[in-house]
Amino acid sequence: MTAHHDQIVQDQFGPTANAYVASSVHAAGADLVRIGERAASARPRRALDLGAGGGHVAYALAPHAEEVVACDLSPDMLAAVTAEAGRRDLGNIAVAAAAAEALPFADGSFDFLACRFSTHHWRDAEAGLREARRVLADGAPAIFADVVAPGGAALDTHLQAVEVLRDPSHVRDYAVAEWAAMLARAGFSIRALTRSRLRMDFAGWTARMRTPPVQADAIRALQQAASRDVTAHYAIERDGSFTIDVALFEAE
Repeated sequence: MTAHHDQIVQDQFGPTANAYVASSVHAAGADLVRIGERAASARPRRALDLGAGGGHVAYALAPHAEEVVACDLSPDMLAAVTAEAGRRDLGNIAVAAAAAEALPFADGSFDFLACRFSTHHWRDAEAGLREARRVLADGAPAIFADVVAPGGAALDTHLQAVEVLRDPSHVRDYAVAEWAAMLARAGFSIRALTRSRLRMDFAGWTARMRTPPVQADAIRALQQAASRDVTAHYAIERDGSFTIDVALFEAE
């Protein structure tokens, strides 16, 4: 029987929870710094790390908020976050297991929300963004950061193909224009947009998700067969490492 998408997500991320807590890609970055800066300015009473993964957004928010709720679909991931929060002596981080499309929180119950490298896994991104808007108080800041698809069909196709070969829970890396439209329909107003580039070390990228060798080989075959334009845009290296586009949306 074919698994439901949410079950695929849990199957993928449960066994890799500690790898995401330890991931240097997720533990640092200008986008994470910016989230911390906004939280330091806003000083929220109750902040939400939506799609918490390894919890790095929650750790960045905790020094500036009275309470942080790390919400993720995977109970195993949340157990790893709880353990890491304890190691860091961050006693104001709570956890909640839920899909982004059905959050178990009252309307307007948060005054800060951040979501980082999660939306491309959601079964229904627009429904998740509507839920984010519902649980966030009017005028409160929301920050969304994710990998984004570049312009051009060939570039888009290559990105989605290597993503889903690496991780079958991948749904889509949305283009900036798609993000803007979804946020608007969900009721958000974008206040700032920051673009950046992020290098992915192939060995670490595949090991973190326990990508089977046959699928890692398929990714390498796609890379080696890619056009000159695709190879140049993603800066594909001899060992398969490559560089992707990231966008950070500051909204309310």
